[in-house]
Amino acid sequence: MKIAYILFDGVNLMDFDGFYEAIALTRFLKCKEDITWDLCANKEVITDEKGSVEIRISNLSSDLSTYDLLYVPGGFSTRKLIHDTEFVQWLQTAKDVQYKISVCTGSLLLGAAGFLRDKKATTNKRAYDLLRPFCAELVEERIVKDGNVITGGGVATSIDLGLYVCEMLTDDESVERVKDAMDYPYYKVGTFS
Repeated sequence: MKIAYILFDGVNLMDFDGFYEAIALTRFLKCKEDITWDLCANKEVITDEKGSVEIRISNLSSDLSTYDLLYVPGGFSTRKLIHDTEFVQWLQTAKDVQYKISVCTGSLLLGAAGFLRDKKATTNKRAYDLLRPFCAELVEERIVKDGNVITGGGVATSIDLGLYVCEMLTDDESVERVKDAMDYPYYKVGTFS
């Protein structure tokens, strides 16, 4: 399982890190060892939405079709990125990637790339109206799975989404091990598939 983490200036770090931690622990705890990932962006260093954390990128604007899973976090800058033709065209290179997953307003980017057409989806509740034009149906739940497209609600949903994917790739016992390592008591609240 090869994962492309899509990052950009203005990304919300919890959107990224909640999912990343659950998936990294899935590998670290040897629940599924064949997971690899790249941090992907269209510039060498990106800055988070608060402007105080910089992340060095390992994979610059490469063709995303070589990945098995695309993960797109949100952040306020997604509202502008949906109109950035070059960025959206880059995301579209993932059209044949098996799993397309987003949390919060990352779903706006999946939508702008055309991946939510004819799909049920969700996003942060403050961005419902922005997502509606991109999907077949907006579902007001924390996690929405429609085929191989999975979207999550607001920021903290990123942890639940990571656990959901951990379970999808492994089993119930592995999710419990990851939850225990994270000292995280919640899971599967508001899941729609």
